[in-house]
Amino acid sequence: MTSPFQNRQPNIGGNRTIRTPQREAYQALVDYASNPEETEREVGIVLPVGCGKSGTITLAPFAFRSNRTLVVAPGLAIAGQLAADFNPSNTSMFYQKCQVLAGGPYPEPVEIRGTTVNRADLDEAQVVITNIQQLQGEANRWLQSLPADYFDLILFDEGHHSVAESWATLKARFPDARIVNFSATPMRADGQIMAGRVLYSYPIFRAIQEGYVKRLKAVQLNPRTLRYVRRDNTQEIEVSLAEVRRLGETDADFRRSIVTSTETLNTIVDASIRELDRLRAETGEARLKIIASALNFEHCRQIVEAYSARNRRAGYVHSREDGAANQRVMQQLENHQLDVIVQVRKLGEGFDHPFLAVAAVFSIFSNLSPFVQFVGRIMRVIVQNAPQHVVNQGVVVFHAGANIARQWGDFQQYSEADQAYFDQLLPLEGLDPGDPQNEREVVPVLRAGDEMEVRAQSEVQLEEIHLLEADEAAAIRLLQDRGIIPGDFDPARQALQPVPVTRVAQRQAMRDGLDMRVRTEAARVLNQRGINPAGRDLDRQRLGRDNLIVLKAAIDRQVNGTVGRTSRQRHEFTRPELDQIEASFATIVAAAVQEVFNGN
Repeated sequence: MTSPFQNRQPNIGGNRTIRTPQREAYQALVDYASNPEETEREVGIVLPVGCGKSGTITLAPFAFRSNRTLVVAPGLAIAGQLAADFNPSNTSMFYQKCQVLAGGPYPEPVEIRGTTVNRADLDEAQVVITNIQQLQGEANRWLQSLPADYFDLILFDEGHHSVAESWATLKARFPDARIVNFSATPMRADGQIMAGRVLYSYPIFRAIQEGYVKRLKAVQLNPRTLRYVRRDNTQEIEVSLAEVRRLGETDADFRRSIVTSTETLNTIVDASIRELDRLRAETGEARLKIIASALNFEHCRQIVEAYSARNRRAGYVHSREDGAANQRVMQQLENHQLDVIVQVRKLGEGFDHPFLAVAAVFSIFSNLSPFVQFVGRIMRVIVQNAPQHVVNQGVVVFHAGANIARQWGDFQQYSEADQAYFDQLLPLEGLDPGDPQNEREVVPVLRAGDEMEVRAQSEVQLEEIHLLEADEAAAIRLLQDRGIIPGDFDPARQALQPVPVTRVAQRQAMRDGLDMRVRTEAARVLNQRGINPAGRDLDRQRLGRDNLIVLKAAIDRQVNGTVGRTSRQRHEFTRPELDQIEASFATIVAAAVQEVFNGN
């Protein structure tokens, strides 16, 4: 049976519903596939977030006149989205939505997911969509049963993953298939480059000009001076902004302290709230939100507590929470019941919520790819194809001591237009003032004498580095003319004004964060002892409780006992009592461990 990819002519060249990068990428694939001198088996397509990568994947088999194509995603969510784009029963499938094909017959799709499909289903299909986990391992039933020439084309979504061993095994199993890797960044989190020559790359600068992604601005927090102390020494050290930047570049412990110490963490929180409030006021769009990147589960709690103390509705998602808990938070996000979503690389590839407008960087990014993936969460436009629309703005907020701008150096392998864009965005030459599918946590390994605590900062200023200076100047003049901002407003010299925190809001945030901290500590202790949190080994009273609940209940009892409260009085905790619990937390946990494990 002849495939529609071979005998149907897609409407692409003059199709106004096909985006420029989709059309140009498709033509690059046609030129490659039809050129007998092109002997390379594997090539790459680089499209920024929001530029139609999924749609381009549905077009690619036409470029190769493929008989049967395999489309591979890094996880279930993206695989499901791609399957929907190929599915003719979905009224929003790409070929219908963008008028690529005038009615059927459409290419027959099938998604491999669990045991719901069989070999006969695959034999009838022209495109097979799946996630890489379904095809892992030498003994995989699909890899074992399918002939080596079963696929003539393999398309990898988020192709920067495709250098991993499991992906390499899949490539070797179908040696004659052409391979195209699609990605927003050609680099993995571990620094490896996406396999294959990049055949086409659509510059982010063009994507912004044509309104496919938001206009971005960086806001760097520049303290005139900063005081810190290393915990093996009582001497307090005061350094200048230049030294803050140098330490951020060379001292990993300093970078961790910048994003975790209360003093500096609060300034990132305050600056991100300032940007969110500004964007909401300028645009009239109250649904705009902050996305924050955390180092680990405990850091999530710290960040959520800081936003909550400022009366911002904050939630977090994390793999330690069960699916139902994470889904509740995601539903709150979709329903616009949150101002802030905090995550540890949980909302990565494939996540789409265009109302995320401010990226608050509380993480340590040692490689470019995860940082670009994080910033990509705020790049999707709200109003399509409207580059100057006021609501299509995104802001990245970070501290000068976090060494975030170093990541932009890796963009030199991109086109000159991209490099010029990132040079304008984050030059780090500023005014002396007056921070997936595969989640990874950063858990610092503390060495005696290396830990440090930031004690204070003086005169923190926000340094704004705009992408298009002329446009920004015109916007400022307009706001001044309308009396929205003062006539002497200078965006490059704005002192950070802390967000006021009431005592009651701070107490409530500390109380709410206590449960998360107890759960975190219980999980850590069980992991340290090699005990399954979902097991029942510790439930000596046979009440049907799992190990995590047993240990958490013991810690809760010790918490309550420390301040003379019962289990039903937690809402009565006073600020001094919460401070006492904070100061005694290590002792509280030790007592609970002794209770549960009888000292073993």
